[in-house]
Amino acid sequence: MHGPALSGWLLVALCAAIGAYCLLRMRTCSGEERRAARAEAVMGFGMAAMALPAAVVGPPPWSWAVYAALFGALAASDLLAARRDGHRLHHAVGSLAMLYMALAMAPAAGGAQAVHTAHGAGTAGGIPPLTGGLLLYFMVYVLRTGARLVPVAPHARVAGAAGGGGPAWATPELTLVCRLSMGLAMLAMLSMV
Repeated sequence: MHGPALSGWLLVALCAAIGAYCLLRMRTCSGEERRAARAEAVMGFGMAAMALPAAVVGPPPWSWAVYAALFGALAASDLLAARRDGHRLHHAVGSLAMLYMALAMAPAAGGAQAVHTAHGAGTAGGIPPLTGGLLLYFMVYVLRTGARLVPVAPHARVAGAAGGGGPAWATPELTLVCRLSMGLAMLAMLSMV
């Protein structure tokens, strides 16, 4: 990623922690929730790998092609699965955003400057329309997810906590916090493209 090394390492740590949590969550659930946890784990670890500060850990030139292939395949899979589960459409948008960032950061064919120029940023100033659209999407997603974390009733969580059969760390609120954190990390990464 382009940007200061400290913020890059913090982003790496956050995304790796999200990926690890999603792997743990994947072990305790089944069905669509398990598939969502798997997709979020791949996204978290992929974001951690892409956020590594280039000044400290220089990625090999072919790594961007691997990221593009991986996230392109994930986006296609999520678009096909979006008919069954609406949340998978969000995963597809996230995978497409990662594909876009991989292409924008690739050193071949002029790198990020060529992508920015192709989107009009090099001539008119400002951010490319695609980057702006993705930033807007993830801002709305973060605000909606954060609003879902605000408690409606003061003791609603206490009443629902007594009947939980899963591990104490596998709560719906923690899953929302994970998704909120990943949305914020995506905003940070998109702002550095």
